[in-house]
Amino acid sequence: MIFYSPSIVRIVKYPSAEMPEKKSYPIIKTPEKVEISYKQNGNTVSMTSGKMTVTLDVATGKVTYTDPQGETLLKEKVEGTNFIPRKDVNRDAYTVSQAFSLEPEEAIYGLGQRQSGAMNHRNQQIHLSNGNTNICIPYFTSEKGYGVYWDNPGISDFSDTPYETSFSSQVGLCSDYYFLYKDGTQDGVIACIRDLTGKATMFPLWTMGYWQCRERYKSPDELCGVLDKYRKLQIPLDGIVQDWQYWGCDSNWNAMKFMNPRYINKMDDKEALRYLPNGEDKNARYPKPRFKNPEEMVEYVHKHNAHLMISVWASFGPWTDQFKELDKMDALLKFETWPPKSGAHPYDPFNKDARDLYWRYLSHLHKMNIDAWWTDSTEPDHLNPKESDFDLMTADGSFRSVHNAFPLTHNQGIYEHQRAVSDEKRVFQMTRSGYLGQQRYGALSWSGDVVSSWDVLRQQIPAGLNYTLCGIPFWNTDIGGFFGWEYNNDCTNVAYQELHVRWFQWGCFMPLMRNHCSSPMMNEIDLFGKEGDWAYDAQKRMIELRYRLLPYIYSLDGAVVQEDGTMMRPLVMDFAHDRKAILLDDEYMFGKNILVCPVTEPLYTKKVEKNKGVTTVPDVAKASAPVEVYLPKGTKWIDFWTNETVEGGQHIKRECPVDILPLYIKAGSILPLGPKVQYTTEKKWDNLDICIYPGANGEFVLYEDEFDNYNYEKGMFSTIKFSWDDASRTLTISDRKGEFPQMLKRRSFRITLMQPGKQSAETVMVSADKKVNYSGKKLTIKL
Repeated sequence: MIFYSPSIVRIVKYPSAEMPEKKSYPIIKTPEKVEISYKQNGNTVSMTSGKMTVTLDVATGKVTYTDPQGETLLKEKVEGTNFIPRKDVNRDAYTVSQAFSLEPEEAIYGLGQRQSGAMNHRNQQIHLSNGNTNICIPYFTSEKGYGVYWDNPGISDFSDTPYETSFSSQVGLCSDYYFLYKDGTQDGVIACIRDLTGKATMFPLWTMGYWQCRERYKSPDELCGVLDKYRKLQIPLDGIVQDWQYWGCDSNWNAMKFMNPRYINKMDDKEALRYLPNGEDKNARYPKPRFKNPEEMVEYVHKHNAHLMISVWASFGPWTDQFKELDKMDALLKFETWPPKSGAHPYDPFNKDARDLYWRYLSHLHKMNIDAWWTDSTEPDHLNPKESDFDLMTADGSFRSVHNAFPLTHNQGIYEHQRAVSDEKRVFQMTRSGYLGQQRYGALSWSGDVVSSWDVLRQQIPAGLNYTLCGIPFWNTDIGGFFGWEYNNDCTNVAYQELHVRWFQWGCFMPLMRNHCSSPMMNEIDLFGKEGDWAYDAQKRMIELRYRLLPYIYSLDGAVVQEDGTMMRPLVMDFAHDRKAILLDDEYMFGKNILVCPVTEPLYTKKVEKNKGVTTVPDVAKASAPVEVYLPKGTKWIDFWTNETVEGGQHIKRECPVDILPLYIKAGSILPLGPKVQYTTEKKWDNLDICIYPGANGEFVLYEDEFDNYNYEKGMFSTIKFSWDDASRTLTISDRKGEFPQMLKRRSFRITLMQPGKQSAETVMVSADKKVNYSGKKLTIKL
């Protein structure tokens, strides 16, 4: 038993005389000096840290955890630790398990990203082996405010029955887990996770804007043409994505070089045509290209105030130089991966030399000023798996024994190498899988290659919320879903359009707002119609709202880093004492102020024969149907669209036209909102709207820094605290704390008390209640 802090204790059990050596991938904290008081009573020994008491029954080995008031938090089962001897390839090991006893009605969360549609993981049996759409993290957290991390990265299982809750791993040398408890809140538990596994890194401001993505843009001309269209239509955009096969055919998979002849203007070169992607017509000819090479494409994207992310994989085709070098190093895991029958294999990220090689080949794309990495297939993809595949050896042991840590070590390699080159540009990695501790490597996950359907849309909400409860704050989905086959891959299918619009609205309130789909579907906004068409207008409205919210969203990003905050907040985080709220699987808080209820069923369209879509109302743009929303108790709520106040603790019906979703602002909220822009840094934040939602006291901290470097780690950022006293109708703007180069030293705030009859905060306030000039010194404003 080792206390890492007063709030974190590690329990290790092993069937041998000495504690076995064991590597932990997520844990980077070393134990602090913790003052412990001891008490013995017969066979029990109690250790109290100030945050918890841990009691060991010496006779049985059973451990019990209680809070400072003596209330039981969690207890192990008697004889709940088990070891079954087995061989792990060439070493002696065990199949190891640990069982706990939970309260019958206790709700638990976490375990990564599941596709079960469940928020609460009671009465579930979950195989913990990372795969596309399922991210497996052997960690659960309770409504009581504690967390348990089972520190075994190998293939494992979680089981909850009426009799016990347990983790078991196919291979291990010991039972090893961490118990975390700070103050009974989920924020407290997440602070413990970050203390134990690493602080989150700051993402650039531009990543909080809108992203356009598709599988795939097949030339620099096509990609830049999409950017041109967005700029012409005046639709805000900050990120665009170059998906796979810019390197060419399947045999050349992930060459990390632009070798597809269409990208390098070599369609007339017979030698270059061997790299044309599989299935593409070698005889097809195209107009003279606008861009001669990829470097021009990257320069053009930047010149037009956007950023480029590029797809890189954790596997290599047999034609690549990487494959040949890795094969000589014995650093390939030789099982079948994507693409099928191509001869491609994953590399071994547990091998430091292999991680070095990976960056060596990737670095020229970094020198080309690619802004971000899409680290795809980091489970990795495993086709036609055989049991013997898991006995393949990595640098750290059998693949079976380290399987789920693959994405963590892979993203670690890219992060550490890029940080070693320069701190001028923040590392941004979007990775398909994940593991505990991933937040320290500038990485976020998305929910994988999900199908476009209403059921799948709803499943993504608890999938993302449970993932963030594992302490990893950044997450997103493919807006609209990836595979559009249920709608004939047709974005003009009216039934798909309603699904896409509702998914799009939800995307506005994710850490990353990214539109994506699988070929042959296409999803750029202009393909849904033109101005005046509901599917076009509804999407543009949400993109503009996203940019309006940027000061709020970036402040949430700052709170993630500075205060161990969480952007997508399951209701158990803020309303743990509201039983109805904590069991909901389709609502959450975006920050501590905005209640989001995505619409997850069709209201105005349906599918008929052959997946054709039809409308069920005369005019979708004018239709309005009710959506049920639960407003958690203990506070008042203000409708974002009307400024009307509603009491909490009740279900209501909210009329929901196709262009809005139910949004409610917690009473006492203060929202800093920005100007209308076409990209994140087009205008300075020198004249922000400060919108106050009355009915309770409240506060908000506006965070600002240089937006895209690591100077914030040196303290180069500023915060401005806004406090609202509801009884006296007084807003206090505190002294600014901190500073950084190019900081706005003088600025204006346009303050409005949001009440019925006034415009919503969706657009810049036409007439603010008061305007004040702020130079960093405390102001008090009476409204």
